[in-house]
Amino acid sequence: MCDPVSDIDDISKYLVSPDINIREVIEVIDQSAAQIALVVDKNQRLLGTVTDGDIRRGLLNGESLENSVKQVMHRQFLSLPADCKEAYALRVMKEKTLHHIPGLNSEGVVVRLFTLEESNKPYQLDNWVVLMAGGKGKRMQQLTKNCPKPMLKVGGKPMLEIILEQCIEAGFRKFFFSVNFLKKQITDYFGNGERWGVEIQYLMESKPLGTAGSLGLLTESPKKPILLMNGDVLSKVDFVSLIQFHEINQSSATICVREHQTEIPFGVVKVRGGEIESLDEKPLLTHNVNAGIYILNPELIELLEQGQECDMPVLIERGLKKNLPMNAFPLHEIWVDVGQPHILEKVNGGWQ
Repeated sequence: MCDPVSDIDDISKYLVSPDINIREVIEVIDQSAAQIALVVDKNQRLLGTVTDGDIRRGLLNGESLENSVKQVMHRQFLSLPADCKEAYALRVMKEKTLHHIPGLNSEGVVVRLFTLEESNKPYQLDNWVVLMAGGKGKRMQQLTKNCPKPMLKVGGKPMLEIILEQCIEAGFRKFFFSVNFLKKQITDYFGNGERWGVEIQYLMESKPLGTAGSLGLLTESPKKPILLMNGDVLSKVDFVSLIQFHEINQSSATICVREHQTEIPFGVVKVRGGEIESLDEKPLLTHNVNAGIYILNPELIELLEQGQECDMPVLIERGLKKNLPMNAFPLHEIWVDVGQPHILEKVNGGWQ
């Protein structure tokens, strides 16, 4: 049964000027229940719409958070007359798989926003979550001598518990923890997940299986894409938007990426045939780096062999050889790889 159509009364909180930057639009979207921003001119005429997906596609195409919203807004938007019946708006949203449609008057002015109300029933996702918690965490030195790295505390709580609770808040209910090193500390602490109102099972590695190999220990094949996440990554990623992005792009694998800049500490000389073409003093190189968060389809997991070590780059390469579609999901949210003692110390001072 479909959720009923709602008409947003206070439309002003969704309206933004075309002169603001993408970073400011993200704040508007994050604070709005409908998860959309409407770009309007000074007379409130609709120029374009912006969703989380529009922003991430823009970032992949090289846009900066400081660029104008005009660079990412969707200009070929769908709208309805403001006085149309809600039943008709509901039917259009169902047909077009949309969560919201702006309602305009005859002059193109935004008057209302048709949207699907949130159900009173708690939101749940049927997708499984696999949290990788089997590594030795050697870079953490003495801190992980007698403690698995995902069990190191941030703000008085194990990192793995922070990640678990974020996933639960997003709507996930079925979890698998991949464990090996000092696994009893993890299994004793989390048990079957009853304390959190979820189901937790364990993928027991008898030997290290790499960053993807433990997926081969799943006793049944998932029916939906799974969320795979490293147990030492803290992030404010929107998991629901991530899954929607994965499904809209019809991906077999979606890899979260984070922009990382590296400064070359020397002047870089570009030479051709012995002649100097340019000299770039201490250039700043920008890369998209793997953030350790993935959405994987069942067909990709089937490329693994049970009990065989496999790292994620190898699995992705296998998928590419079979021409399976792969996409990147750029993170603009907070993201921290807690891989070294000084980073753990820093996040304990506050990371949110």
